Amino acid sequence: MIGPARTPPPPYFAVIFTSMRTEQPGDGFAETDARLFELAQQQPGYLGYESAGEDGLGITVSYWESEAAIAAWKAVADHRAAQEQGRARWFDAYDVRVTRVERAYSFTRGDT
Repeated sequence: MIGPARTPPPPYFAVIFTSMRTEQPGDGFAETDARLFELAQQQPGYLGYESAGEDGLGITVSYWESEAAIAAWKAVADHRAAQEQGRARWFDAYDVRVTRVERAYSFTRGDT
């Protein structure tokens, strides 16, 4: 995905995943990462995501209709397995923050 996620008018929820990868993330990281994005997009209540990273620091923000949708995504077996692998092999540290988006606005060059 390139550019900001297209989200509906607030309110909705955001999950902010900030991570520091190990120096050698190991086998399967890229494949698992791609698979999780595919799975997330199939979940009820999923709205979109944005992701950026450099020098081992990664920030991914996923958007959801409700806290219930976030909880359901967290409980998906493949997601739980990836979390275990992440702690065991791919990440030195991470933070997960869940927030309710109350207000949002945007700018696009060329729009009047």
